[in-house]
Amino acid sequence: MEQKPPMPPFTHETALQKVQMAEDAWNSRNPEKVCMAYTIDTEWRNRNEFINGREAVKAFLSSKWAKELDYKLKKELWTFAENRIAVRFEYEWRNASGQWHRSYGNELWEFDENGLMRKRYASINDLQINENDRYL
Repeated sequence: MEQKPPMPPFTHETALQKVQMAEDAWNSRNPEKVCMAYTIDTEWRNRNEFINGREAVKAFLSSKWAKELDYKLKKELWTFAENRIAVRFEYEWRNASGQWHRSYGNELWEFDENGLMRKRYASINDLQINENDRYL
């Protein structure tokens, strides 16, 4: 049986640990690694896209990081309860023509009893920035 400690119910310490683990994994930009934190039948809403299943997550992330170059992410715990965590995040990236962006958003996460993320709902906004305005 797959497990991804820490498992719910979360404490402040284990929620912080889960958020840091997610940040570290996403900053690796490795879809194979990242998708293993999600259940086989995970349910996502990312912006206006609905993604279902670990394999679809892997494909989505591969496409995302092929377009969002030099991606760097920072996540912050907002709140938690039982098997749910809410985070705010921001990340910076550039497109193929060299235009930099900073993306801001919130995520709502729900985990199964084995610590795998069952649901992820993300609301994200993008802002074009100059390269010298980067801080991540």
